[in-house]
Amino acid sequence: MRTDGAFRHWACIYDSDQQFVQTAVPFLAEGLAAGDPVLAVTTPAHLELISAALGPRGGEVDYAESAFFGRRPAQRVAAFYRYWKNHVGGRGGNGGGVRILAEPVWAGRSAREIAAWTRMESALNVVLAPASISMICPYDTRTLDPDIVTGALHTHPAQITGSRLSPSADFTEPAEFARSCDTGPLPEPPDGAAAFPFDGDLRGLRRFIAGRAAAYGVIGDRADILVLAVSEVGAYLKNSGPGTAAVRTWEQPGAVVCDFRQPGLSIDDPFLGLRPARLEPSAGDGLWLANQVCDWLEIRSGADGSTIQLQVPSRHDQEMAAQPGLRYRG
Repeated sequence: MRTDGAFRHWACIYDSDQQFVQTAVPFLAEGLAAGDPVLAVTTPAHLELISAALGPRGGEVDYAESAFFGRRPAQRVAAFYRYWKNHVGGRGGNGGGVRILAEPVWAGRSAREIAAWTRMESALNVVLAPASISMICPYDTRTLDPDIVTGALHTHPAQITGSRLSPSADFTEPAEFARSCDTGPLPEPPDGAAAFPFDGDLRGLRRFIAGRAAAYGVIGDRADILVLAVSEVGAYLKNSGPGTAAVRTWEQPGAVVCDFRQPGLSIDDPFLGLRPARLEPSAGDGLWLANQVCDWLEIRSGADGSTIQLQVPSRHDQEMAAQPGLRYRG
C-alpha cells in the first residue's frame, strides 16, 4: 500500500474488535516502517486497542478522538488537508504520503447530519484528490444503522479487510452521489423574515446583517462570524455575474439562518465550499471560509436559480457560550 501519489480511500467494515485491529494496525505499522506520518482518528476505546497492539511504536502515531477532530464535515475535510499539508504538502509534492485511519462519529446524529457526513465521505474522493493521503474509514456493524454501512459502499472506491483490498461494486461517482443528496429543497423563509435585496452592495449587506444580529441578541464574536460568512457569500454572488439576490434572515431555536436566493444563477460544482483554499485563488474560497465558521452551509441549484443558506448559533446556544471557540475548532 504505497502512500505517495493521489488520494486513496478505503472502507473497513468490521464486526469485532479483533477484525478492527487486524485491519487498522498493519496499515498504521506499515506507514511507520516506511517513515510516513501516521494519524489515527477514532474512539478512545479504539485508540487504546491500537496503542496496545503497536507496542513501543505506538508513541510515534498521531492520535485524535473522532468527536473533536473536525466537528462538522467541512472542518473534518480541512483537518485532513491541514495534516497532509503540514507533514507532506509543504515539500512541494516531492515527499511521500501520509496514512490516516479516520472513523466518523455516527451515534446520536440527526438524519440531516448523517446525510451531510455521508455526502462528505463521497466528496473526499474529489476535494482531496491532489493530496497523497491513504485513508481507511472503519464502520462498526455492531452499532451502526445498516443504511450507514450501505452508504460506505457507495462512498468508498474499495473495501479493506486485514490486508485484502477489493473494489466496491456499489461505488457511486462522487458528483452523482452529491447531487442525489441535494434533491430536497432547503427550508423556505418564514413569514416575517427580514429581507434585503442584494445587488452587489457588500457594505449595505454587511450593515443589514449586523443590524439583524443585534436584533437577535447576537453580539461579539458570534455577530462578527455571521457578518463575515454572509459577506463571503455576497462576494461570491457578486463575482458570479449580474443579478439581484433576495436575502432573508430569521431566528429559529438555537440558530440564526441567512438565505440567499438568486434567479438565473447556476452553480454546477457540487463540492463548492468543501474544497480547501490554496495559494492559487479560486472562486469558491470565500464559501470554503464561510463553511468553516458556520454550523451549516447548504447550496441548491436548479432551472429557476440557486439558493445558498447558512446557519450560525443564536444567543440561546449555550454550548458555545460555555466553551467559546469550541464549535469552530478544526
